Amino acid sequence: MISVTDKAKERIVALRQEEGRNDAHNIRVSVKGGGCSGLMYDLGFDDRIEPADQVFEDKGVKILVDKKSLLYLLGTTLDFSDGLNGKGFQFINPNASRTCGCGESFSV
Repeated sequence: MISVTDKAKERIVALRQEEGRNDAHNIRVSVKGGGCSGLMYDLGFDDRIEPADQVFEDKGVKILVDKKSLLYLLGTTLDFSDGLNGKGFQFINPNASRTCGCGESFSV
């Protein structure tokens, strides 16, 4: 399962409206090679659900994950911070053994 905090949900809803997207645009989370720790998170809107996607729903937000990325993301919580020490989406990933300072890359 992948979950979202209340702050992340609020920001996702606001971004949908700002970008003129509707509820059919779900959140796609994936993992790609790269970054200073070896793996990077990728987050975006997607209005297509692929046959091999795993679909999770938390707090009314649908999250799409491809099978390859799912191994790295199980149990992850998507949060949003707008504080002085950083602004943006953050991944709280129990599978990550190390993360970089920016929080956008990790290793297992």
